[in-house]
Amino acid sequence: MRIFIFIFLIVAAFQLRAQDEVATTLVKLNQPVPEFSFKDETGKTISISDYKGKTVLITFFATWCGPCRKELPLVQSDIYNEYKDNPNFKLLIFGREHNLQEVSDFKKSQGFSMPFYADKERSVYSLFASKYIPRNFLINAEGKIIFSETGFDIDTFDKLKKLIQENIKQ
Repeated sequence: MRIFIFIFLIVAAFQLRAQDEVATTLVKLNQPVPEFSFKDETGKTISISDYKGKTVLITFFATWCGPCRKELPLVQSDIYNEYKDNPNFKLLIFGREHNLQEVSDFKKSQGFSMPFYADKERSVYSLFASKYIPRNFLINAEGKIIFSETGFDIDTFDKLKKLIQENIKQ
């Protein structure tokens, strides 16, 4: 009987977490990406609308996040290195709650070459979600959200890579 109760509680906890992740995702698949602007490393203001016609991967992370630290090296090796020279793809990685210096220091300490952007006040993140990281959103060339993921697991990451490949115009 104890085993049954234990298993029931674990299943219930996972189900509640899944429902919470859905409830905390503020955007829906097939809807247009929210309009937002951010500053690059030089201080230049960039708008998401600047990337209309491109496939865009938006990733939210934090330096202290364990799953983020597992995912980001794969984003570098399997996505950024593969598509960095493709004019039809853009990668936007936002450090949720981090300023530019913190993001820059993290990038350097981890040996990343992909671009990172600061989102100290969660101004971009809050358009997409209210909690949980890492978060990934894939935007197609028409500006619609076609993929949303919370957390990290390799099977879902492989699905993301396949979707990117299918959506990039060569």
